[in-house]
Amino acid sequence: MNTLLPTSTAGSLPKPSWLAEPEKLWSPWKLKNNELLDGKKDALRVSLQEQKNAGIDIVSDGEQTRQHFVTTFIEHLEGVDFKKRETVKIRDRYNASVPTVVGPVSRPQPVFIEDAKFLRSQTDQPIKWALPGPMTMVDTLYDDHYKSRKDLAWEFAKILNQEAKELEAAGVDIIQFDEPAFNVFFDEVNEWGIACLEKAIEGLNCETVVHICYGYGIKANTEWKETLGSEWRQYEEVFPKLQQSNIDIISLECHNSRVPIELLELVRGKKIMVGAIDVASNRIETPEEVAATLRHALNYVDADKLYPCTNCGMAPLSREVAREKLNALQAGAEIIRLELNK
Repeated sequence: MNTLLPTSTAGSLPKPSWLAEPEKLWSPWKLKNNELLDGKKDALRVSLQEQKNAGIDIVSDGEQTRQHFVTTFIEHLEGVDFKKRETVKIRDRYNASVPTVVGPVSRPQPVFIEDAKFLRSQTDQPIKWALPGPMTMVDTLYDDHYKSRKDLAWEFAKILNQEAKELEAAGVDIIQFDEPAFNVFFDEVNEWGIACLEKAIEGLNCETVVHICYGYGIKANTEWKETLGSEWRQYEEVFPKLQQSNIDIISLECHNSRVPIELLELVRGKKIMVGAIDVASNRIETPEEVAATLRHALNYVDADKLYPCTNCGMAPLSREVAREKLNALQAGAEIIRLELNK
């Protein structure tokens, strides 16, 4: 991009109350059949317009057409039985009832391509599309077939690569892979997680992102954060190998976190989406607070590689709060742009 400090969101934005219950993850749809299809498109238009109104430079669908960032993709795959459920611990943090892998996984048809084409038709701005990462997909299922997290992740990586190539052909400029599991399973990340991620981006010409955060602002995540001590150094475990990977951009959580900002030095040379908006709080950041986070990051990230962003998705927030946080993000980035152009 030619824009200095281009802004974007990490993922989801709140859904309108007429589409799904607001401020809630996994919220069921309020519409059905053709009304639901039309409602999703209308919600995407609204989400896009709110990003444009805030001045966001790299726009997305706000994940308006999906209930969840992982399972909506998995629902379209063969080999996974959503009626056969088991309880597993998600990211070593909380128990959840999840579907079961019962046979070879495959993608019988594209999942998000029509949605991406619709988004592309609505704007001339650069667009970013998020997909779940292979390791995080594995961590959201019970595997009764492969009996190997690595083998299942590799199969998911091949499926994601198929989807990503079609998203690129549909006009997507940046494809993001959400891998919160990278902040938990460090040995596996370095042994095979990054290799699976590189398989997922194989052959792509568009820019690619891996998004690694500490999760939505939900109770299980906030309670986990309280156990992490005065410094959150999880990124330190995976940054050295990510710095050597083919991923173009690393998206991470910075604002109001206890991540030592100097860890960014470990990925010097990569483009960095610096999370400058706290999604676990309803408090609206001031533009100067956003600017302070970005200013600090500039000690370790070259200005032409810094992309101001949110820490994570904002689906659990109200639309008003999310809207004001987007405004603060853009205003804070503009403060730094003016400083850099002096």
